[in-house]
Amino acid sequence: MVFMEIFGNWGILVPCGLKLQFLEILAPVFGLFTSFILLYYLSSLNRSNIFLALFFLCCNLIVLVYFGLHYSKSEFWEGICFVHFLPLSFLLGPSLFYYVKHTVSEDKSFRILDGLHLLPAVFVGIACLPFTTLSLDVKTRMAHEIVNITEDYNLPFRWVSFEQLLYGRSIHVLMYAGLSLGYFFWNKRQLVEKYGTTPTNHRVIQRWFFTLVAFQVIIACTSLGHMITLYTRPFSIFGLSFVEIFSEEHFFRICGGGFFIQNFFLFLYPNILYGNISYTEDLAQMTTLKKLKSSLTKQVKANGFEEDLEALIHPYLAENPFIKSNFTLSQMSFDLKVPERFLSNYFNQELNKTFGEWKNDLRIRYACQMIEEGSAKKLTLEAISTEAGFVSRSKFIDAFKARMGLTPSAYIKKMQGT
Repeated sequence: MVFMEIFGNWGILVPCGLKLQFLEILAPVFGLFTSFILLYYLSSLNRSNIFLALFFLCCNLIVLVYFGLHYSKSEFWEGICFVHFLPLSFLLGPSLFYYVKHTVSEDKSFRILDGLHLLPAVFVGIACLPFTTLSLDVKTRMAHEIVNITEDYNLPFRWVSFEQLLYGRSIHVLMYAGLSLGYFFWNKRQLVEKYGTTPTNHRVIQRWFFTLVAFQVIIACTSLGHMITLYTRPFSIFGLSFVEIFSEEHFFRICGGGFFIQNFFLFLYPNILYGNISYTEDLAQMTTLKKLKSSLTKQVKANGFEEDLEALIHPYLAENPFIKSNFTLSQMSFDLKVPERFLSNYFNQELNKTFGEWKNDLRIRYACQMIEEGSAKKLTLEAISTEAGFVSRSKFIDAFKARMGLTPSAYIKKMQGT
């Protein structure tokens, strides 16, 4: 009986005996944990996970805000959650767009113009200052009265009304959902024109993006419908009351449940979760059979395996994977679909060096190439070391001196003829 009651209220399958409020707070906490995994553990495998983690962080913080306002029944949390986190709603769209752009684009850099997408969130933060700068006691009383008694959201904001911000956040997300899809298809067309084919992982990326965007569209449309019921006269559609369709109960269930289920959908895409979703392009046409073979672990022959590995490693190094600060043997094994023990044996027995030594050799060679091409005139020594993949300037200098016999500064002077 308890199980069926919870099932009816929450709308999803839950363990018997758990209280509804516990589930409501557990959902966003689980999402925050997912964001932490993406950011702390998996961003080194795929830098686009940083933007995905930011997106999930915003989503789940918004759910926590909903909980604090409408379910916590605590005046303190109502005061904390009311208005203060409104700019978060205007970070959802940009973080989704950044994630899509950084995943599919060949240019992975974050430019100054990309920061313009954050201006709406900054604008909202400034507009809310007349309320957010009030004392906590005053804000707590106002929030409790508005949420639980009057439902009068006429607050002293700058330039815009609270009503406009509530409408604007839904429209803002819908605009960025369309922008993200538009950029995805535009980039796909650019790649097809350049390489004559789509990347081998195009379909899984497309399904994942469509899933994320679909959730945002459903949640934003529901939020928009609920705002209409608050600020317009009641009306009906096909005999159904618009107020009933977008009631507060349905609104919170769809929005909170949508963000909650979104967390689980990430685990249906293990390639996304574990970072193997680099949107790399095929430089030549590949048949379906070759695409299938490329996803399987390579069978390297015991005798003469060094030739097989060299044939795999040479084109792999063309994309300079070693300049990533957290480039590891495990990541190389994962990318090449070759067992780690084969790679380890190759480095130790055939090259007579460890993976770390081999990696630093490549990084120093890359740094020397940058210096020879004149990058030293535009970049500091620290910037060159970072570009080459070193985590600190001291490690870069030590590795450089061990291989080149002189310090990077001396090498730069030598190249400049001074």
